[in-house]
Amino acid sequence: MEKKEGVIPNATAKRIPLYYRYLKMLEESGVGRIKSKEFSKLIQVPSATIRRDFSHFGELGRSGYGYDVGYLLEVFGDILNTKVEKRIALVGVGNLGRALAQYNFKKNENLNIVSAFDNNETVIGTTINDVKIQSMDKLEHVIKKEAITTAILTVPSVNSQEVVDKVVNAGVTAILNFAPGRIKVPDYVKVQYIDLTTELQTLIYLDENFTNAKHIMVDK
Repeated sequence: MEKKEGVIPNATAKRIPLYYRYLKMLEESGVGRIKSKEFSKLIQVPSATIRRDFSHFGELGRSGYGYDVGYLLEVFGDILNTKVEKRIALVGVGNLGRALAQYNFKKNENLNIVSAFDNNETVIGTTINDVKIQSMDKLEHVIKKEAITTAILTVPSVNSQEVVDKVVNAGVTAILNFAPGRIKVPDYVKVQYIDLTTELQTLIYLDENFTNAKHIMVDK
């Protein structure tokens, strides 16, 4: 594959895993090729956006034919480095953390939660899906020993910065943070925030405004 030169926009980069996941579904369903309009209906992304995103990585399709699903999987698999195991530390094993450990990215063979940490004595020493929950006191030692560079945080906002400092000192360079409060990290550390309350409120807002817009159109 011959990639085009230049920086890939962040919006495009965020959609690559989405493309890859649905392409895997298509492959598993026996679909060999697909056009951008068909793919658009499947993943709810405008076809023009899909074509623009794909163009950053060279000529991936042919006019009138569409895209070869197997080839796209190869391209995006290389970009996402799906053949290399990403070892992940989970910090915070409450209800959300427990659910994440139980799921452990079952449909992504390269994503693997290998260590979990909590300060609750009642869960320390127990296992979830073969992952042993260890004390926070062991966090930095284990992360360094296991060469873990990615961490998922499901701790309360009040504890986020303290935990972040520990995982960064241990060598983590990528953090998925489920706490809404912003954290401070060095420039080389990437942070992705997931605030479930904000996401739900945004969804409700969009739903209510879309519903109101439909009522206005009907009244007219």
